[in-house]
Amino acid sequence: MSIANRILLGFVAVIALVIALGALGLAQIGEVRSETASIVNRDMAFIRQLAEVQSAQHALEAATEADFADHAMGVMGPTPDGASQDWRRTEAVAVQSLDQAIAQATNFQAVAVSSDRARAWGQISQSLTRARAILVDLRQRDLVAFQAMARGDIAAGQAARDALAAPRAAFRQEMERAAGTLDQAIGLGQQRVERVYQQSRLFNLVGLILAVGIAMAVAYLIRKSIITPLNSFMAFVERVGQGDLTRHTELTGSDEIGRLGTTLNVMVDGLRDLARQNREATENLNAATAEIRASSQEQAASVEEQLAAVQETAATVDEITHSGAQIGKRAQEVIASAQATAQTSNEGLRAVDETAGAMDSIRDQAEAVAENIVALSEKTQAIGDIISTVNDISERSHLLALNAAIEAAAAGENGRSFSVVASEMKLLADQAKDATNQVRSILGDIQRGINSSVMLTEEAVKRVAAGKERTDTTQRTITEITGRVQESVQTFQQIVASTNQQQLGIEQVMGALQNIRQASQQTAVGTRQLEEAAGNLASLSQQLLGLAERYRV
Repeated sequence: MSIANRILLGFVAVIALVIALGALGLAQIGEVRSETASIVNRDMAFIRQLAEVQSAQHALEAATEADFADHAMGVMGPTPDGASQDWRRTEAVAVQSLDQAIAQATNFQAVAVSSDRARAWGQISQSLTRARAILVDLRQRDLVAFQAMARGDIAAGQAARDALAAPRAAFRQEMERAAGTLDQAIGLGQQRVERVYQQSRLFNLVGLILAVGIAMAVAYLIRKSIITPLNSFMAFVERVGQGDLTRHTELTGSDEIGRLGTTLNVMVDGLRDLARQNREATENLNAATAEIRASSQEQAASVEEQLAAVQETAATVDEITHSGAQIGKRAQEVIASAQATAQTSNEGLRAVDETAGAMDSIRDQAEAVAENIVALSEKTQAIGDIISTVNDISERSHLLALNAAIEAAAAGENGRSFSVVASEMKLLADQAKDATNQVRSILGDIQRGINSSVMLTEEAVKRVAAGKERTDTTQRTITEITGRVQESVQTFQQIVASTNQQQLGIEQVMGALQNIRQASQQTAVGTRQLEEAAGNLASLSQQLLGLAERYRV
């Protein structure tokens, strides 16, 4: 089957499915319409029938009440039996309407669309049947009331009238029960319509999904019938593009895809012949190129080895030259550093000598200070002795003044002037004693300071002596360093002289190697150019051979 016929067949199948779904939807809509019409026409007509029965019952009650009122007030109509006859006609209409309603309810129960509605119609029929029985009972009771009124027995009429209240209430209750059940039946009908509507929606939705699924399946089958051969062709073309010319496609026939497969097989046969001829020519070119390249590589290898040896020797000599220059430069720097070190050592030696002299002077001065402090301490002790003597004198003067005061007191009036002198002497003796105590306290502080100064001076003398010893050691060390630095300067000067002579010889060798290297480089350049040309030719032949080998024939 051709591709056009496949597409047409799939389109026709989808259209048929859509038509079937439309017919199903119309059928569902018809069912909903039928159910709705049943509720509107049948149920509403039954409601009117019940209304007529209730209206007739109200008329019966009104007629009975009117007749009772007329007889009670003594008002008689033109025909005494007229009210009774009207009542009988109205009662006959009510019974007839009620019988029709019972028959309709029984019929509706038989043709109900659901069990719930059938049950509701059965309940309505039962309620109406009970109402009819009550209505028949009311007929007998009303007739009794009418007969009593006709006889003029108001009391009996009133009693019969009162007896009508309970049956009338029971009748109304049964009618109301029937009306309520009818409302429930109407609600059940509406629910039925809603269920039918929901089922219709569900059927339409399922049908739509089914239609979409079938349409997708048809589209998939059509696509598969077209895409699968095309994918096979694509895989075949990819293999041909990758160089596989050994196969043919098996998809041949009279349709469009079959004709395409036949054309591809013819194309592959032509490519196979072309690839075979190209491979033979490329193999011949590759063999000739390999011979040329082998000879040029041998020559290039020998030239490269020679150039490598010359470059290695030149590099070694260059490194030696560079190392010699660095050695000379480093030796000059070391000589300069050693000379600076020697000069610094001499200056340090002079500074150490000056430090040693200063340490000696400090030691002498410290010893002189210690001697002066010792002498001062001795003089302080002498002052203390003098203060002790003065203290003794003040105590004796105090005692003498005390004795004089006693004598003056004994002399009475004659010794008063002597008493004044004695008190003055006592006052002077007390002041002298206080002064000696203060001087003794000050001398004690001075003595303690002198003792501390003596100890500090002795410690300073000891530290100066230790510093003098270390200074002497430093002086000897710097003297040795200065001598060794001088020897190092002389040694490095000899090394620099030898290095300069060696550098001159190396520069001459380097010049000769530069000439040899230039000649080798020129030879290597020519060889590389020849090898490059041979390599290009070999690369071209390899590319052609690769292109030829890409196709498997």
